[in-house]
Formats: sequence, structure tokens, C-alpha cells
Amino acid sequence: MVSVKTAAAAKSAEIPNAAEALAVLAYDDMRKVDALILERLDSHVELIPELARYLIEAGGKRVRPMITVAAANMLGYSDIAPLKLAAAVEFIHTATLLHDDVVDESGMRRGKVAANLVWGNASSVLVGDFLFARSFSLMVEAGSMKALGVLSDAASTIAEGEVRQLSAVKDVGVSVDTYMQIIDAKTAALFAAAAQVSGIVAGRDAREEAALETYGRELGLAFQLVDDALDYDGASTKLGKSTGDDFREGKVTLPVALAISAASASEAEYWDRVIARGEQAEGDFDTAIRLIKSHGALEATVNQARAHARRAREALAIFPANKWRVALEDLADFVVERAY
Repeated sequence: MVSVKTAAAAKSAEIPNAAEALAVLAYDDMRKVDALILERLDSHVELIPELARYLIEAGGKRVRPMITVAAANMLGYSDIAPLKLAAAVEFIHTATLLHDDVVDESGMRRGKVAANLVWGNASSVLVGDFLFARSFSLMVEAGSMKALGVLSDAASTIAEGEVRQLSAVKDVGVSVDTYMQIIDAKTAALFAAAAQVSGIVAGRDAREEAALETYGRELGLAFQLVDDALDYDGASTKLGKSTGDDFREGKVTLPVALAISAASASEAEYWDRVIARGEQAEGDFDTAIRLIKSHGALEATVNQARAHARRAREALAIFPANKWRVALEDLADFVVERAY
């Protein structure tokens, strides 16, 4: 059987890096968004901009704010409001990363040492709170109560998803449905809101607004499922984080949930030991990879991601074809194939 990584590598030869292509297309608007971000990071408390810039300037493809900018351009809407909302989206995302790294005790973020390991947990949490506050200021300035409602709801949904995931750590009984609900909340909600708010400020009708929300949500689900797969099949240099983090933290992501559901009695005992009891020894991660692959769980995870990416593309079909729509459609393909 052809490995997921080999198949994806072949596919990636056919698909250009759509994130980079979108970044080029959105360059002028994203420079304005970056200027807003740097302006709103200003504080007389030196640690705040220092720590926040450490993470923000580490890179990342800024996919979420680019979706906001691209959706507005696809709709032919040019105004400061989408730029402020895009900056707000990036602040929400960055704040959640800071908080997540404290909770997960992560060692790397975007290819750099996690901020909490440099400045400590307390500083990371408090700077994350500062970024949340700045995001709400930007939402208010955008001048749309509905957009404010959508993004604020997304922020609370993300927190709920993270708490639910924390509660599910080391629980080998987590079902596929439960895990999909978790990632819908902790990841897809912000993608959905990032796309939807552009339709709101552009004054589009409910049908188009819903299509944008669907695009973002399906894209976010695909994005997270690929992350799940990459933790067992990716290279840390491409991911910007360590592989095996989910395994070591006892998280039952989709590849593990599928492998557990198909496990023999001896395999079930293995999963109970390494996940539920957290008794991990050298070689256990390699065993996890072997079991996941032997049951086709990795391939099934990526295939499910592709199905969500396809639905994201289909959601944009109601909009007139233009270069921005094409870029957003291509982004859905890239999200799945991005790091193999």
C-alpha cells in the first residue's frame, strides 16, 4: 500500500503552494493588517510587545486573517473594516496559541521555542489576555455589532473546545463523533468566523454569509485533521513543532480513535497503557505509528480531511468566479497537502 506521505508528495507536485499564492495576491492588504497588528501591540509594559512579537513575527502563514481579507476582496468589498477584523482574528489566534502552549506544555511553536518556556507560564497567559482585549477593540472599531457577535462567539467556542479536549485527555473511550465536535469548536470555529465576518461587513445576504461560514468551517476541519495526521506522519521541521506531541500528551486524536476502534485485545491493552495510564517507554511512539498505519487510520484521517476540503470548495460555487475565489478554492487543496 502506498503510504499517505508518498501519495501526498506526488499530489503536491501537481498543486502549487496556494498559501503563498494567496499571500502574494493579498500582499498589499496584509501589509496593512500587519501594520495594525504592530500598532496595537504597543504598550508601555515592555514585556507585552516583546513576547507577542516573538510569536507573531515567528511567521506562520497567517491563513486565518488572509481568509478574511480574501473573502472581502472576492466580494468586491474594499474598506478598513475587513482589515481590522483580520487583525482581530490574528490576535484571537495568537492568544489561543499562547494559552494552549501553557496547557499542553509544548516545547515548540512555529519552529521556535514556545514563549512560555522563554518568559514563563504566567507571562504567556497574561499577554494572551492582552491580545484578546486588543482583538475586541478592533472588532468594535470595525463598526458591525453582528461581526462583533460572530467573532466573540467564536472566541468563547474555542475556549469551550479547549476545555472539552483537556477533559478528554487520556480517555481512550473518546469517540470519533466527540473528537469531531472538539475540533469543530477549538479550530474550525475561528476559520468559520474569519470568513463569515467579511460577508457581514460587505452587507451580503444570509445565503452568501452562510456559504462563507461553511467554507471557513470545512477548511478549518480539514486543517485540524491534517495536523492530527502529521503528528504521526510528518516532519517536525515542516510542522514547526515536534511530532508525537499529541501521543505524549495522551490526546486521542482521530488517527488514534480510529486505531482504538479497530484494536485487537492486545492492542487495546497497549492503548490503555500508553494513553489512559500514561505509561510510555522508548519505542512506544513507533508502535503507535505502526498500529495506526496497519489499521489504515492515518489514510482515513487524511481522506476525511480531503472530503472537508472538497466541501469548502463547493461552498464558494455561489460566488462569481474571480481570482480571489480561485485562490480560496486552491487554498482548500493546499491545506490538505501542505506538509507531507
